[in-house]
Amino acid sequence: MTVDDWLADTRTSYDTVAVDYAHLVRDFLAEAPYERAALALFAELVATTGGGPVADVGCGPGRITAHLHTLGVDAFGIDLSPGMIAVARRDHPDLRFEVGSMTDLDLPEDSVAGLIAWYSLIHIPDDQLGAVLAHFWRVVRPGGPLLLGFHVGDETTLKTEGYGGHPMKIHVHRRQPAKVSARLRESGFRVESETTVTSPESKLGAIIFARREP
Repeated sequence: MTVDDWLADTRTSYDTVAVDYAHLVRDFLAEAPYERAALALFAELVATTGGGPVADVGCGPGRITAHLHTLGVDAFGIDLSPGMIAVARRDHPDLRFEVGSMTDLDLPEDSVAGLIAWYSLIHIPDDQLGAVLAHFWRVVRPGGPLLLGFHVGDETTLKTEGYGGHPMKIHVHRRQPAKVSARLRESGFRVESETTVTSPESKLGAIIFARREP
C-alpha cells in the first residue's frame, strides 16, 4: 500500500465518523487524571521555555487543543480529515484549526514552541515514522517539548468499523514505549519521561515527553 493509499483511507474513515467520534471522546479527559496531569505538565514546560504557538498534530475534533487553551497554551490544531476539522471549528470557533498531514507538515522551521501528537501516530506505518518525527523535529524550536500519546503493543490491526457503527478502513499500529523512544532519539530528540496509563483513551497507553535538543 502506498502512502497516498493509506492516507486516503484514513482521511475518508475519519470524515465518515467525525461527528460520532467527537461525541464519544468529548468527556474522556474528565475520567483521566493522569492524562490531565501530563497535559498540565506539557503546558508548564511550554511556558518555562518562553511560550509561543503549539501544534496539536492529528487534533481530531479539537478537544485536546481546547484543553490546552484552558491551561494557557496558544495551541492550534492540524488534522488530515476535513470532517474532523469542520467539527473542531464548530465546537471551538475561537480556536485555529487547519487541514494538514503530519507526513508533509506545512509549518516553517523552528516555528512552534512545542508539539503534541495525542494518539495520532497510531495510524503511521513503521516505515513512515522516521519521516514524521523528522518533521516534528524540524518545526519545534530548539529546547521545545514534544508530547506523544499512543497505544502500547506489538501488533497492527485493521479497523473496519467504529464510532457509531460506521465503516472504516484504518490500520492501528501499537508500539512499545522503548521502541518509540529509540526512534525519537534517532530523530534528534532527548527523551525525558516514559510512562504507561490506563484510561478511557486506551486500555494500555503510553505517554512520552521529549525535547528537541538545543
